[in-house]
Amino acid sequence: MISLTVNGKAYKADVAPDTPLLWVLRDTLGLTGTKYGCGIAQCGACTVHVNGEPVRSCTAPVAQAAGKKVTTIEGLARDGSHPLQKAWIAEEVPQCGYCQSGQIMSAAALLAKNKSPSDADIDRAMSGNICRCGTYNRIRKAIHAAAATMRR
Repeated sequence: MISLTVNGKAYKADVAPDTPLLWVLRDTLGLTGTKYGCGIAQCGACTVHVNGEPVRSCTAPVAQAAGKKVTTIEGLARDGSHPLQKAWIAEEVPQCGYCQSGQIMSAAALLAKNKSPSDADIDRAMSGNICRCGTYNRIRKAIHAAAATMRR
């Protein structure tokens, strides 16, 4: 039995310790906002935070998250009120939407450490997140907008 704290709530999961965190979040806990993309930690669609750090949940064993704080896209703000979620909508970032939860989680990790990121900071932080629709310019614009909101 693995004990997890996800989005501030305690859970126990009866899974093998090497089960990918993604499958525990989606299949065991029903938190389906985190997406499966490539399965080899290359696209970033499955990004969540473990103790505030972005982690590719498709390859991270659930045992690695035991006793730590896991945050998924559902944990940012259930009502969509997080500045990044609002900026994503305002800048019309989503196209197909599949990579968006991972993109937002990587951006949230960036803004938690850097309240005024430059374009280069954003590009570096987001380089592991792939968007097949090519919305990178809108993503950068939304991150700048969210950063401005968060500084107020």
